[in-house]
Amino acid sequence: MNRCPALFSTLAALLVALPLSAHAQSGTRDFPAKALRGTLVVVQPPNVTMDDRATRLSPGARIYNTNNSLVMSASLLNKEVVVNYTLDLRDQIQNVWILTEAEAKEKRAGFGVQRNFVFESLLPKPAATTN
Repeated sequence: MNRCPALFSTLAALLVALPLSAHAQSGTRDFPAKALRGTLVVVQPPNVTMDDRATRLSPGARIYNTNNSLVMSASLLNKEVVVNYTLDLRDQIQNVWILTEAEAKEKRAGFGVQRNFVFESLLPKPAATTN
């Protein structure tokens, strides 16, 4: 009865698993270079708004939370979340990553909200003068 092959296979499995667990604990996620930044609100799945623009989730769209676990779009109904996302060939949202606070601070390109008008409520308030 030779126990060495079982011991070696167990040690080999542990050596393979150690770097994987260290990578999982690093806390950083690598997003695709083409991923954009935006603010997502799920209106009624698959209809969403991204940066105040009405759009749709593509069939088979995946939404990942901060732990990279899949999230159903219905659980985000009417919640505003900062995300990185990719588009498919029909400009529908394909992949969504909900960001942590640290990830949200990193700069990334996005469509953003562009308007050619300014609401009066967004104008700076005049300083109160006392006479």
